[in-house]
Amino acid sequence: MRKIALHWQILIALIIAIIYGLSFPTLYEINKKSYKVLTRNNVPVSVQKQLVPLEGNSFGTMTEFLSALERLPDDSFEKYKSSILKAAYYNPPVSYISWMGDLFIRALKMLIIPLILSSLISGITSIGSGSNLGRLGLKTLFYYVTTSLFAIITGQILVNIFKPGVGANIQFVQEVEGLIEKQKSFTEIIIEIVPENIMQAMVNNDMLSIIFFAILFGFFITKVAKKYNQVLQDFFTAIFEVMMKVTLFVIKFTPLGIFGIVAKTIADQEDLGGLVSSMGLYMLTVILALAVHAIITLPIFLKFIGKANPLKHFRNMTTPLLTAFSTSSSGATLPLTMQAVEENSGVSNKISSFTLPLGATVNMDGTALYECIAAIFIAQAYGIDLSFVQQLIIVVTALLASIGAAAIPMAGLVMITVILTAVGLPLEGVGLILAVDRIIDMFRTSVNVWSDSCGAVIIAKSEGEKTNV
Repeated sequence: MRKIALHWQILIALIIAIIYGLSFPTLYEINKKSYKVLTRNNVPVSVQKQLVPLEGNSFGTMTEFLSALERLPDDSFEKYKSSILKAAYYNPPVSYISWMGDLFIRALKMLIIPLILSSLISGITSIGSGSNLGRLGLKTLFYYVTTSLFAIITGQILVNIFKPGVGANIQFVQEVEGLIEKQKSFTEIIIEIVPENIMQAMVNNDMLSIIFFAILFGFFITKVAKKYNQVLQDFFTAIFEVMMKVTLFVIKFTPLGIFGIVAKTIADQEDLGGLVSSMGLYMLTVILALAVHAIITLPIFLKFIGKANPLKHFRNMTTPLLTAFSTSSSGATLPLTMQAVEENSGVSNKISSFTLPLGATVNMDGTALYECIAAIFIAQAYGIDLSFVQQLIIVVTALLASIGAAAIPMAGLVMITVILTAVGLPLEGVGLILAVDRIIDMFRTSVNVWSDSCGAVIIAKSEGEKTNV
């Protein structure tokens, strides 16, 4: 019997997960199990007693449940809101399978740091001299900046044509917490690239710091005596080979992981129909702009600059692209991206190990495009006419923000607040786009990963490599 290709397995799992999630929507209710969860999370008994009036009620959305909480005669719920939501979450059919998604994401995240360290150090030692490293670095950064700029301009043109914010319901706003606190200045981002403690940077998943250390370490391996150089080069190459074998093992479970992740995501979405009707034009504008960038702009770069076959490369990348779409994480998808670019498209480890970890961290075409559209959409929703200079500031800020986003939690939303501040738009506007952020995140992450992979092929070709595309 012929084995079904992995990308078809993932696609089938994706479709089944959507149907499963729609069949079993999430409810919120207070029951005996809820009190056990609250006790485990150290929620005081006095607060738990205040929840008794909600027993026996079932709420179809998180918004309905939170509204019921606010009507209770106690004002201490805000402090324990996340614990109460976790305790009230009720969806047994989805809970039975969501653990597969959690396990899959944990396995991928387990691979990221050892894979980035070993691949970057191994790749840089094989690049050789500082001039070679500098040339490769400049090519990589030039590609990232150019494609991000094209993406932002595409978004800017379409949002000005469709004007999705005109007539938008400003009352349809969700509360956003902690964004201002997470903002960092450009100076802070640059300073924090240099880690005080590399082990702490690994624990905190500070990718820019880890990449900086790996590049520095790899470069200075080439400066030590030959006998030490060879030992270290062999050591990190061996670690990389082992990590790739572990990656191939984890990849086999991708369909199960995707099923668990997507089923829960769909089940947890509140009123998908209402969301599409109220924010449909905004979603369409973002998705159309992302499609133009992914289907037209990047293939043109591949075809005419990289002299590669875009369709063949796309077929090679189906597994990481579907995984990126499902997980909304270019970092978590990195092990699969590296495997596909090297094994399927034939890019050498020397190129992929340098360009892809860097790309997963700083090359955010989809995110930059989305931030530009979101900022202009918010201005339109509030009836604010942006001048040419203000729109230019949005383009430049979105470009810089997409590069700095890697160092910040909730990166996309936090960086939008930076753009809004730069042109004097109301920060509350972020709440307008929050409801559909998770859905759009799936599309923009796929574009981010697709751009990274195209960059690896283009740079490999520019270095004279013969690839499979």
